Amino acid sequence: MNTTTISYAHLFRLSDECGIFEHARLTEPLVDHGYCVDDVARGLVVAVREPEPAPQLLDLARVYFDFVVDALTPDGRCHNRRGSDRHWQDEPSLDDHWGRALWALGAVVAHSPDLAQTALAHFTVAARQRPRSARAMAFGALGAAEVLRAHPDNRCARNYLVDTAALIGAPTRRPDWRWPEPRLAYANAVLAEALLAVGTVPGRERIQADGLAMLRWLLETETAGDHLSVTPIDGWVTGEPRPGFDQQPVEVACLADACARAYDATGDRRWKEAVMLCEAWFRGANDIGTPLIDPDSSGCSDGLEHTGRSENQGAEATLALISTQQQARRLAQEPA
Repeated sequence: MNTTTISYAHLFRLSDECGIFEHARLTEPLVDHGYCVDDVARGLVVAVREPEPAPQLLDLARVYFDFVVDALTPDGRCHNRRGSDRHWQDEPSLDDHWGRALWALGAVVAHSPDLAQTALAHFTVAARQRPRSARAMAFGALGAAEVLRAHPDNRCARNYLVDTAALIGAPTRRPDWRWPEPRLAYANAVLAEALLAVGTVPGRERIQADGLAMLRWLLETETAGDHLSVTPIDGWVTGEPRPGFDQQPVEVACLADACARAYDATGDRRWKEAVMLCEAWFRGANDIGTPLIDPDSSGCSDGLEHTGRSENQGAEATLALISTQQQARRLAQEPA
């Protein structure tokens, strides 16, 4: 598949006038399983950063935005799960979905002028919270970086980034484990990308070096020969066998985002090549040589097993594919 061709057909299939259905059986959304902020926030990010959105995608961006805003409480916490009856099913919290909501709001501030003021107001309230989870803070840091792109003097976003770096910490000095956690988990590259974002804050430039060191080690760890072999859903630590399965598309999408940011920061072509490696993973350059893209539906398989791919095409996987394709297309269009 050409890296410049992105189809939103399956995203449209999974979406309705409320949000994005989380799960699918094959290509059909499982309506009874409802929605979640995790996926709707991801959907909002890819929708607003599409440079030439079709009218249907513009309409969905507004649907996704309303969903995220409705999930937030007056004190900045966030619901995640919403039933098909449109009622929230959980207590508001500060888990990863909260961080993704901040990311989405920041993306709106940077890319959607008509919604930017409202998005910034909600971001400002939510970004005063401080969860204990490094990943939740890291996802939110991507939103804070977007806010600073539009408003370089925004103190709320700047303080948030500084606190994110403190919570994530620096990589160890061990050459075999350049990571701040004792075990790789999921969406690992977001920790490194968050430190790259912090490195744009005046006076915090040295933190960029930590982010690059972490990302360099992670990319090496998740590469086998000429293809990616990413951390499976159960995580990984030195001594455990590789490759591991079930491999998740979200791991690849986070790696693509982080490597794209590293390329933007350094101009080092190795990071650009890494983004293309991520895009190729979806097309079959993976541990079992199996494409995860469905050319008929334009959706993406939910995971990669040692026996093949999942035939279900839920929201997280399809959004991971689109996100990765967006980064690959953007960098492919840059002058050599």
